[in-house]
Amino acid sequence: MNTPILRHLLAGVCALAILSVASAQDADAKAPKGPSKSDLQKFDANKDGRLDEAESATMKAAKDAARQERLTKYDTNKDGKVSKEEKAVEDADKAAAREAKKAAAEAKKAERAREKAKSDKQN
Repeated sequence: MNTPILRHLLAGVCALAILSVASAQDADAKAPKGPSKSDLQKFDANKDGRLDEAESATMKAAKDAARQERLTKYDTNKDGKVSKEEKAVEDADKAAAREAKKAAAEAKKAERAREKAKSDKQN
C-alpha cells in the first residue's frame, strides 16, 4: 500500500489542511475589532449599536486622557512608559482602593443593620 499515488495524495491532503488553518488564522487576525460592550454603553450616544466618527473620536480622546493621566501618576522616571516597578505601585494603589471600597460597603451594611435593629427595638 506504499504507492507513490497514495503518498502524493496524503501530501496533498496535509498541505491543504495546513493552508486552511493558516488562512483561518489570517482571517481572524485581519478582522476589524469593534468596541467592547462597555465602550458602546459609554460612548454610543445615539444608541444605534455602533460608534460613528464623532463617538469614536470621543472614545479615543477619553482613552488618551486616561492613558496620559496614568503616565502622569505612575511614570515616575518620565520615560513615557510604565515600568514593572511603576506598575507594581499602580497595582498596590488599585488594591488599596478596592479594599477601601469594600470596607466602606461593609460599614454601610453594618450601619443599616444597626438602624434596622434600632427600628425593630422601637416597634
